Amino acid sequence: MQSVKVPLGNRSYRIGIGRRLLDRVGAECAALQLGHRCAVISDRHVAPRFGKAALRALTRAGFEPFLITVPAGETAKSLKSVQSCYDQLAAHRLERKSFIVALGGGVVGDLAGFVAATYLRGIAFVQVPTTLLAQVDSSVGGKVGVNLKAGKNLVGAFYQPRLVLCDLDTLRTLPEREFRAGLAEVIKYGIIFDAALFNRLERDLHRLLKRNPETLAHIVARCCEIKAEVVGQDETESGLRAILNFGHTIGHALEAISGYGKYLHGEAISIGQVAAAQLSAALLGLPKSDVERITAIFQRAGLPTGVHLQPAQMKRLFAAMQLDKKVSAGELKFVLAKRIGQVEFGHRVPKDLVAATIRMSSPG
Repeated sequence: MQSVKVPLGNRSYRIGIGRRLLDRVGAECAALQLGHRCAVISDRHVAPRFGKAALRALTRAGFEPFLITVPAGETAKSLKSVQSCYDQLAAHRLERKSFIVALGGGVVGDLAGFVAATYLRGIAFVQVPTTLLAQVDSSVGGKVGVNLKAGKNLVGAFYQPRLVLCDLDTLRTLPEREFRAGLAEVIKYGIIFDAALFNRLERDLHRLLKRNPETLAHIVARCCEIKAEVVGQDETESGLRAILNFGHTIGHALEAISGYGKYLHGEAISIGQVAAAQLSAALLGLPKSDVERITAIFQRAGLPTGVHLQPAQMKRLFAAMQLDKKVSAGELKFVLAKRIGQVEFGHRVPKDLVAATIRMSSPG
């Protein structure tokens, strides 16, 4: 098992990356001296695959676990789901020393983390991400929350897990579309922080798409290292951490106006990252060759790079962007790239240029 430390003083924690880690979740939680009772929160797709193994591992380590199952998909990130989880935690008499295991993708991790942050004013939780996107991004860093109809992640908290266990074996059963969507966050790390990683992704993308274990282990670990370094410097997104939002301003808005169903998160931010690259060329002089490389790698990953929006949809997109957490004094702020591996945050971008860029990217 490879280990990556997220350095946050007395709230530091470890990310474990390797195979057969689900069988070790009980022993790892016991080593943290967590409370006796615990809840495993999962969804209707993941629970039938991995729920029994997680419960068995926790029981073997002396815990009393029970399973909470929520609907699958982005719509589960709702206050209604939170209330349902609260009721079940209370029915099983979880206490302040009890804990929650988030078993699933990014939706489950965000929901379970928010429940943990707020139940009894905060109980411990452990992330066991089962999707590529969650392993490299959403399970690390402590951003937890749920959606409102108005926009994504508008209710939430910064609340760090006690441990993250990335079992690469869980990726074997991940549907192809979800695996490819996870690659959008992987590619993002190369664009925003590590040109060498981007080069390797260009070279080894075919191995990643085949889910080669050695390639996966290296790439997941490197992405976690980058996320840990950024979060360690800026936990609450007051500065550097904003670079992790490259492509997300447009991507989150696209998810919101499509009802959190048409696009997976990775598909939406793929479109957003290509648009952000084009905006970067116009405003920061990102070389045309870099824009072409960025567009090409998303296309090779089988991800969308543009969207066709009717005028009414474009209006709704901008309304959703105005609710983005990165808006300041009513102005849209974007993360833009100077070159692959180097970005800047906080750039004001004219609305007309954003609209023109989206129209230019329209497929067909």
